[in-house]
Amino acid sequence: MLDSAPRLAALRQQLANHDLAAYIVDSGDSHANEYLAHADERRAWISGFTGSAGTALVLQQQALLWTDGRYHQVRFPLLTSVILAAILTIRAPQQAAQQLSPDWTLMKHGAPSVPSWTEWLSDPAHSSSALPRGSRIGLDPALVTVADYSSLAPALAAAGVELVPIRENLVDVAWDADERAQSGGAHGKPQRPREEVFVLDEKYAGESAQSKIERVRRELDKRDVFGDDPKAKPGTGDKRCWGLVVTLLDEIAWLLNLRGSDIPFNPVFFAYIVLPTVSSSRPTLFIDLEQVPQKTYDYLTALDILIEPYEHYVDFLEGVGKVLGDEDLVLLPSRTSLSSALALSLARCVTSQRGPIALLKALKNPTEVQGFRDCHVRDGVALVRYFAWLERELKQGTELREYEAALQLEEFRKQLEHFRGLSFSTISSTGANASVIHYSPAPDGQSAVIDPNKIYLCDSGAQFTDGTTDVTRTLHFGTPTSFERRAYTRVLQGHLAIDRAVFPSTTTGYMLDPFARAALWQDGLDYRHGTGHGVGHFLNVHEGPMGIGTRVAYNDVKLQPYQILSNEPGYYHEAPTEQGGRDASFGIRIENLVCVVPAQTEHAFGGVKYYRMERLTMCPIATNLVDPALLELRELEWLNKYNAECLAKVGPLLRETGDADAVEWLERSCRPLSVV
Repeated sequence: MLDSAPRLAALRQQLANHDLAAYIVDSGDSHANEYLAHADERRAWISGFTGSAGTALVLQQQALLWTDGRYHQVRFPLLTSVILAAILTIRAPQQAAQQLSPDWTLMKHGAPSVPSWTEWLSDPAHSSSALPRGSRIGLDPALVTVADYSSLAPALAAAGVELVPIRENLVDVAWDADERAQSGGAHGKPQRPREEVFVLDEKYAGESAQSKIERVRRELDKRDVFGDDPKAKPGTGDKRCWGLVVTLLDEIAWLLNLRGSDIPFNPVFFAYIVLPTVSSSRPTLFIDLEQVPQKTYDYLTALDILIEPYEHYVDFLEGVGKVLGDEDLVLLPSRTSLSSALALSLARCVTSQRGPIALLKALKNPTEVQGFRDCHVRDGVALVRYFAWLERELKQGTELREYEAALQLEEFRKQLEHFRGLSFSTISSTGANASVIHYSPAPDGQSAVIDPNKIYLCDSGAQFTDGTTDVTRTLHFGTPTSFERRAYTRVLQGHLAIDRAVFPSTTTGYMLDPFARAALWQDGLDYRHGTGHGVGHFLNVHEGPMGIGTRVAYNDVKLQPYQILSNEPGYYHEAPTEQGGRDASFGIRIENLVCVVPAQTEHAFGGVKYYRMERLTMCPIATNLVDPALLELRELEWLNKYNAECLAKVGPLLRETGDADAVEWLERSCRPLSVV
């Protein structure tokens, strides 16, 4: 637990200097990254809470932190299978309570009678004593979207409270002063990473950056008339799209065929790009020049791209805003920060639309799709070697902890061609830990010892020059219970329902999601996460805009050929400790990556095209957890066919490693399963 009192005092001094009653500290950065560089972990620095989600509000006399049920204990009913017919309780980890000092009040978002942080601020019933009328609340406009600001500012104004964007982040000021005080002035707040940016060869990218820029500009041309924008006169065409501002790092990396390593697990680099619609105006890339080697600089120059220092971005936008005509509007995709819009002026910005790059990037070209196929076969070699090694060590009585086992998997991956690093932190979980969906094993001998008599769930992935992998396998090295086998089989049935689906071109991931849950629903089971997310090509393992799940946003994007998605239904069971025994806690997930491809159907009703899934992941699915009596014949045939495909594709490369134990494990794991 961090003693946050000195840090809070330093921030409160900044509040006094700016005449602020409160300051909002969010979890994100100015590029809406899923993972953060250490320099952007402001909420963690001020509070000591290191969870991935949360918002802090610091007042002169109070400090409040909101986070969701993943990090505080929330009780809600979960109807278990009809076999047990009991109501159980899921207990989420207590990370927030353990990490927050008494200086903080934990606001358990999602719990009854607990307002969200926006509700707390805008409702005088909650905040009037701490925020009287006339109060000013500060925020960093680089860390909030225009949409969030536009909804919150009027609500606060109605309560007599002003929301004040301050360009200088006040946590950074306090952090820097604290670090200098601790080091005697030797150094301040950690700096943003400046790792080398390199060119992704077109033989892996499949398309030149120049071609991508031209395609984006053609999409912008289509938006010359902002008929649905309130600032334009509908249907008159009196507004035009001057250009596009790109702040999402994976979009910049994709557009320019560049990669880096500034963000953990994501091969991206800190940058912004401003792309005018007309080809006579040059794009401008804002990047730290220290991380651009001569080869990359020459490459960008050949693309006719202007290169400016990263810190000049906001000043550049202010200059653009001054020279734009009355008819000019600039497209800022919906996740762009408020600071960008303020620099241009809100009146000139269209912020309600998705940018064109998101969908273009999601539709993989033939080279990228082939890269996905190739890297998944290689990745299968590492996975098979790991599971064979793990099984052998456990049977020999070796004590293996979850974290140390995950390191061995990484070692096997490091031996693969084109390996660039992990795509996310490996989830290596035994027994009850597998029931925690986003479990992360603790390092340094603190994680649990893997129990061969309990379910083991491993969710892992890697970055390769030719693609990205994300795969989950659930195994049992002993004898599973009948309920574990039944639950696993239901998850498997949901997995193969997505894999085998044939669907019309009008289908969205929201519509497809019930396919994955139907078998679980038969037993009164379900899971509380999405069924599938998009995956980037040697980019972020979580990529929009499409996905498969219950989120309404997934109903806005149709599934289209050559999108890459995950297929990962699951089930997570936590039994009360007083019951214990055969129905102890466990978690199950089976995940492959799939590619949407055209389907050959006998008919084409209404002239509509039909699609199906091509499976990419090549790693055997465990059969000792399957209850064959629950499977239909076609489901059993699918399982046997898939494992045979894994043997045929992974086997030859695996034999080249000389790992005889792994070869034996693969052959044994791929033996056909028959109905007893």
